[in-house]
Amino acid sequence: MFFDIMHGKKYSMATTWKIDPAHSEISFKVNHLMITTVTGYFRVFEGQIVTEGDDFSTASSIQFSADVGSIDTNHEERDIHLRSEEFFDAKRFSKLTFVGTRYDALSKNATLQGNLTLKGVSRPISLDVEFAGEVKDPYGQHKAGFIISGKISRREFGLTWDAVTETGIPVVSDDVRLQANVQVIKQV
Repeated sequence: MFFDIMHGKKYSMATTWKIDPAHSEISFKVNHLMITTVTGYFRVFEGQIVTEGDDFSTASSIQFSADVGSIDTNHEERDIHLRSEEFFDAKRFSKLTFVGTRYDALSKNATLQGNLTLKGVSRPISLDVEFAGEVKDPYGQHKAGFIISGKISRREFGLTWDAVTETGIPVVSDDVRLQANVQVIKQV
């Protein structure tokens, strides 16, 4: 907070926090054949939060994007299929984005509302946020951690590829569970 001597007004200082990709993980989980779960990651991503001072409950801007081409499920053939037109169409839609619209903090937990854009389709989603804490690292950087989770319908975002077994069991579920372990660094 600073005080404008000329006009006698108090103003809050905006603080920008950027995601530390070396200490963060963006993942998703999808049921395969309704008997196991496949986990995937986006390896290239960025994002930032703008707060008043160091108080995350005052977040006025939350933005995130991931490079769809960086999808990694630990299986190259599947990753190629996911990047194809049948799924993410990474050549035409190279980024997925999230822009927060509302952040409701209740002590350590919060709800984050926002718009997710995936494959050219934008839809509102709700995410659960757990504040993991704040610390200064050995290099003097002020960091904070969050665990973020939610669920979306892949079909609502145009990811409509479907296949079924001969007994009618879906190969891939419609529900996609989102999970992010995010560490942010206060920008000086």
